[in-house]
Amino acid sequence: MKQLPPHLTQHIESIVKQYPTPFHIYDEESIRCTARAMKQAFSWVPNQQGAPGGYCNYFAVKALPNPHILAILKEEGMGVDCSSLPELVLAQRVGFEGANIVFTSNNTPLEEYRMAHELGALINIDDISHIDYIKNAIGIPRTISFRYNPGAMRKGNAIIGKPEEAKFGLTRPQILAAYPLAQAHGATHFGLHTMVVSNELNTSYFIETAEMLFKLAVEIHQKSGIRIGLINLGGGIGIPYHPTEHPVSFKELSEGIRHAYQHIIVSQGLAPIQIVSENGRCVTGPSGYLICRVRHVKKSYKTYIGVDASMSDLMRPGMYGSYHHITPIGKQQEPATERYDITGGLCENNDKFAIDRPLPQLEVGDLIAIHDTGAHGYAMGFNYNGKLRHAELLLDPSGNIRQIRRAETLKNYFSTLDF
Repeated sequence: MKQLPPHLTQHIESIVKQYPTPFHIYDEESIRCTARAMKQAFSWVPNQQGAPGGYCNYFAVKALPNPHILAILKEEGMGVDCSSLPELVLAQRVGFEGANIVFTSNNTPLEEYRMAHELGALINIDDISHIDYIKNAIGIPRTISFRYNPGAMRKGNAIIGKPEEAKFGLTRPQILAAYPLAQAHGATHFGLHTMVVSNELNTSYFIETAEMLFKLAVEIHQKSGIRIGLINLGGGIGIPYHPTEHPVSFKELSEGIRHAYQHIIVSQGLAPIQIVSENGRCVTGPSGYLICRVRHVKKSYKTYIGVDASMSDLMRPGMYGSYHHITPIGKQQEPATERYDITGGLCENNDKFAIDRPLPQLEVGDLIAIHDTGAHGYAMGFNYNGKLRHAELLLDPSGNIRQIRRAETLKNYFSTLDF
């Protein structure tokens, strides 16, 4: 059964006195432990000179775009994966630069490519037509990467969809043509990337994806003579949202990828190739909680628990039908004798955090914690119905609480209107 961190439950009453619900709160110690475990598991990965220690996870900023969180991950040796100009600016302000930034976007405006180029980021191209687009405006960087879409060769999932129906990446013929074309325009160092699944818990899937990219790197070299120096395995490592699920073992995943690297890359004489990734969800997701309070108990055809948060604070259940575990704070040990829909206050019937969820009896004023909101939680928030976005807090290893983003006010909401 999922449990709240003891240092959160110990301080929750004092926290809610100082910071009104709802709010997202993140466990710094948990985030750091995950970052270190990932880095340790892949410590064998060579850098581009062949020495071990070349692995880097480029944290997907889209998962949790808060500078205080990014600063923690920078201290733990991570880079950042950005997909827009504001994310690039955010990364710059935190102190990321050069090879510590990967820029992967789609349908990209020129000013965003220009900003990435100025920061020295590794630009990862999503569309073969963008080679000329970039060349004519800013020139092809010496180091360039391409995003591969394997089409029907790989299966996607509900979040990204079937690869052959996804808007992302180059087809196989396109990617084989892209490298010689970029080389002809001045590129000298090359990366290869894919991202075909999201929130996946099957370790074998990622190992098979690595094998696919390794074999493609061999084929690119055989057909063009171009050596791939960096392979980005993408992200997509899931987290166990449901109590019956189990987390991906970084150690098991790394060993499978290492075996494939030796069998395919080393045996073909193409080592060293640096291996990186761009995971966000598995780094911060399990370390975040949405804390809210029961506002109303409505009994009609069903019993609805109306809380002071809404889908504007956590979109995933309404958008994907996703499960997020719910803990009634102070009633964890009571039997789950009731079935509730946990709802927000938006004018949409999918504004629900849970449907028919077995829980202890809840009353107005009770606090509940919604688990695993440390990625794609606050980040996917919005202002529909004029709902103001709520605060983000950080729980440090000493048990101290720091507000790392204040709640929006009506002044913020109306600040962009010429009225």
